[in-house]
Amino acid sequence: MIYDVIVAGGGPAGSMAAKCCAKAGLNTLLVEEHAAVGTPVQCAGLLSTNAFFECEVSDRSVIQTVSGARVVSGLSCEFSFDAGEIKAYVVDRSAFDREMLEAAANAGAEIMLKTSVNGAIADNSGCTVSTTGVSGKQNFRSKMIVAADGPRSNFSRFFGMKRAPVFLSGIQADVPYESDGRLIELHPYASTGFFGWVIPAGKGRARVGLCAEKDTNELFTQFIKQFGPTNVHQVTGTIPIGIMPRTYGNRTLFCGDAAGFAKPTSGGGVYTGVRSARHAADTIAGCIESGDFGDRALSRYESLWKADFGRELAFGVKLFKMRKGLTPEIIDDLCRVMNEKGMAEDIIRYGDMDRPGKIVKKMALNPSIYRVAGKVIGSELRSLFFRD
Repeated sequence: MIYDVIVAGGGPAGSMAAKCCAKAGLNTLLVEEHAAVGTPVQCAGLLSTNAFFECEVSDRSVIQTVSGARVVSGLSCEFSFDAGEIKAYVVDRSAFDREMLEAAANAGAEIMLKTSVNGAIADNSGCTVSTTGVSGKQNFRSKMIVAADGPRSNFSRFFGMKRAPVFLSGIQADVPYESDGRLIELHPYASTGFFGWVIPAGKGRARVGLCAEKDTNELFTQFIKQFGPTNVHQVTGTIPIGIMPRTYGNRTLFCGDAAGFAKPTSGGGVYTGVRSARHAADTIAGCIESGDFGDRALSRYESLWKADFGRELAFGVKLFKMRKGLTPEIIDDLCRVMNEKGMAEDIIRYGDMDRPGKIVKKMALNPSIYRVAGKVIGSELRSLFFRD
């Protein structure tokens, strides 16, 4: 059998790509290396309302709803806001991913679990994907491939394509912790260049974690001490920062973390992953209908995702680089500025977890913020307006 499309990866991006392709009438196969999707957990499980609804799932996986945030500078200042309405969902990622995969199967996609991909080639006649699974070694043929196999995507190696320029390593643990369940906590001091987090995960429980480019274990060990000695469950993960130079080629489209679509401001990748999956399915349907699988036809995919969220990701990379210049003292001063009248209201009104450009630019134009941060990152702040 020759499939129209083979999707590698059963996370949200892969499941959405398979679902959309199957709904478009394409003969679709999804392969996932693990025996069950959503495990091992490699995500904080915090989704914006936009991301949650974009995934077209029920509320069965929802553990907690969040309406605001508390920022702790680490020195002497705190800042918080509460929108008074749901801004994000905390989910059980195993249940969440399973529901998305089931939706792909219900749409008509064939699913193969516990099947790892160990090779792929593409030529003028199509694609061959080599796998190892419960039925042994098998080769599958398809017209196109969706690579949604995570930040360390094997397909970039198979086809000699460059990956995201920066990778963060993350550690998260579930701990007993009483907090205001409406608010997530952000701790910039916990990680040089990024931040730590505390996400409410039901009564008396929280997910505590951080990401960093280096010394992640040491930073996490120090950070989690304040939350007591008990560690219920610990997971690790990788977050790509920066998009791979080209997200298509060799009859293959790269989606989600495999393409480097994680948001540099937060590390979240579900929204951009699912959006990219929709664009991939649309492009694939067009290629199969026309019979054109050349790079020019595939490049439509890159045009679609760039028009959708490419500008925000590029903006996020600038913010990620700027963050490295902020010392704990500057972060503390910025926290004090954030407590000025009107700041919280602006965040509530203009803030968007998935598209933060609008609120960041608005805040950066505030003279008080520029006075504090401009001492170190003044030229970078100006670049947000004149070269973005």
